[in-house]
Amino acid sequence: MDVLDGDYIHAETEWDELLWLRQRTEAPKGCRVELVDGIVTVAPLARVRHQFLVAHVHRRLCAAVPTWGVLQRCPLAVPSRLGIYLPDITVVPEEELHAAEERCLPAAAAALVVEIASRATARVDRTVKVHAYASAGIPLYLLLDGLAPDGPVCTLHARPEKGAYREVSRVRCGEPIELPAPFDLVIDTAEFPEA
Repeated sequence: MDVLDGDYIHAETEWDELLWLRQRTEAPKGCRVELVDGIVTVAPLARVRHQFLVAHVHRRLCAAVPTWGVLQRCPLAVPSRLGIYLPDITVVPEEELHAAEERCLPAAAAALVVEIASRATARVDRTVKVHAYASAGIPLYLLLDGLAPDGPVCTLHARPEKGAYREVSRVRCGEPIELPAPFDLVIDTAEFPEA
């Protein structure tokens, strides 16, 4: 890497340069700083109901896979999409956690990611992240979208292949949604707080 003007670098690859830039992006405490298609984005602090929903799903997942890592806002790297994402929840087999780098987890290590749409993130959660997570080979992507245009829905994307999910299960919030093995978990979305 070459330092330019004492403050900026020119790296070997665009990815290395973006990593350097993201690490030096200052944002208000609690904000989410992500790389989305090579652009540093900052989203505001989530609302209390959002955090309550994260905690509810987190507890259910911890019970389903007690020896795995069930992490909140863990940075996932998708270099092919010039992305570093901070899903609300990432579930990772324990052996993958031991092999992970310090700052970012390779997205392919995740078995499941969960995003809860907010006004600041809904568009990216519904479009960019679906393609990024599929191209990284993440087996399951659960999107809880209380802001969907046709009403609150929960969507489970599964079986990624060639950068797209091949199966999509969608239920209205208030109905149960089933996560397949290794989770074998039914989440009753009627228990969710209103968005």
